Amino acid sequence: MSSALAIAGVSAVIKDLLDSGLIDGQITDTMGQGVTVSVVAPDSIALGNDAAPRLNLFLHQVTPNPGWRNVGMPGYDASGQQRIGNPPLALDLHYLLTAYGSADLHAEVLLGYAMQLMHETPVLARKAIRKALNPPAAPVNGSLLPSVYQALRVSDLADQLEQIKITQQAMNMEELSKLWTALQAHYRPSAAYQATVVLIDPIRSARSSLPVLTRGKPIPDVIDPAKLVEPGVAVQTDLASPFPEIETISLPAKRIAALHGDTIEIGGHNLNGAGHLLLLSRQQLDIELQVTPASSVDKSTVAFVLPDDPANYPAGSYAAVVQLKSPGDTAPRQTNQLSLSIAPQITSLPAAASLDAEGNLTLTPSCKPVLRPDQRVSLILGGNEAPAIAFTAPTTTPTFKFNALPPGIYRTRLRVDGVDSPIVDRTKTPPVYSGAVIEVTS
Repeated sequence: MSSALAIAGVSAVIKDLLDSGLIDGQITDTMGQGVTVSVVAPDSIALGNDAAPRLNLFLHQVTPNPGWRNVGMPGYDASGQQRIGNPPLALDLHYLLTAYGSADLHAEVLLGYAMQLMHETPVLARKAIRKALNPPAAPVNGSLLPSVYQALRVSDLADQLEQIKITQQAMNMEELSKLWTALQAHYRPSAAYQATVVLIDPIRSARSSLPVLTRGKPIPDVIDPAKLVEPGVAVQTDLASPFPEIETISLPAKRIAALHGDTIEIGGHNLNGAGHLLLLSRQQLDIELQVTPASSVDKSTVAFVLPDDPANYPAGSYAAVVQLKSPGDTAPRQTNQLSLSIAPQITSLPAAASLDAEGNLTLTPSCKPVLRPDQRVSLILGGNEAPAIAFTAPTTTPTFKFNALPPGIYRTRLRVDGVDSPIVDRTKTPPVYSGAVIEVTS
C-alpha cells in the first residue's frame, strides 16, 4: 500500500512523464523555444503576449474508487475502542491537462504532444515511478531534487497492490465552463484524465486475532478435559432460538395485570438451568427489582410469586426479563423482554356519597400499593375521570374531586400510570363487571 504522499507522487510521476516525453519528442525544435511543465492551479499562471509555452497538470477532483470502496469498512471490537479492520483508502484522481501558448498554434501543438504521450502510457509502470521519484544516476539523482520530491520517495507508490492506470475522460462544455468559472481563470485548450487507483494504507493499528485451534471447548462431566476433544456443532431440529426465550406471561383469573401476591407463570423455551430471577425494571421511576422463582423449572415454564410489598412494587407497566444460567454456561444470560403490568387496588371506598352544595364530589379512597408523587393517578367513576389532587409524599389515601357530577350508581376504578384496578371478571363466560361500586346522591 501507499502512504498519504501517494496523491502528490502520482502528480509528480505524470509531470515527469510529460517532461521526458517533450524532450524526447524534440518539442523545442518544433516550438522554437523551451517549454515549461508545471503542476499548479490555473489561476496562478501568468498570462501575456510574451509568456513562455507551458503545459500545466492540475488535480481538480479526488473521488472514492467504486471498485475498492466496499472491500471493507473500519471495524471495531465490542468495546468500540480497538480497531479490528483497516481497509485501504482507495481514490481516483481527476486531472485537467492544459496547454498555454502566446504564439499561433503553440497551445495546439503542446496539447497534441501531451495527449499522445498520455495515450501511449495507459499504465504507470513501477520502474517508471521509481525512476521519476528517485532518479538513480548522474547528473540528475535523488539528492538534487527539491525537498518535496525527496519526501515523495517514501510514498511507496511503486509497491502498491494495483498499478495506476490513466484514462482520458470526456467533459462537455457545461462541465468545463463550471470548472473554469470556479477556478476564476481564463479558459485554455484542455483535456481531462483520470488516474486510478491510489491505495493509501491506514496508519492506525488494528488487532489481529490468533489462529483458531479448535471449535468449542470441553464441557465438564461430558468430555474428558485431558483429551481436549471439541464437542462439535450443536444442532436442533426446529426453528426455535437455541437461547432462552420467553413468549407468554400468564396471570391468575385471566387478569391482564398482576396483583400483589399473584403467581406469575412465564412460558417459553430453553428455560431450564439454574439461578433463575425475574428482573422487573421501570426507567421512569428508576426501579430495578428481582423476584426469585416459586417452583421447579422446566424447559418451557417458570413461575414467580409477586411479593406483597406495596412500598417497593408500585403500580404501572414494567419490562420483564428472566435471567438464568443455562446448562453448560459459565455466566448468567438474559431472555428477551416482555411487558408486565402491576395493577392498583381500591382497598376502601364508601358505598355511598353525597354531592356538596355546588354539585361536586370529593372522595378519599384507600388503595395499594403505595402511590408516589411522580406517578399519574386518577379515579374513574363510570366514564368520569378526576386526577388526584397533588401530593408531595408517598400515600395510600389520595384525594379526588369531581365537578358537576350527576347523581347515580358508578362502577369505580383507580388508574395509575395507565394501569387500571381490576373491574372485569374474565373467569365468567361471558365476562362480567366486578370491583367497587359507589352510589352518589344529591
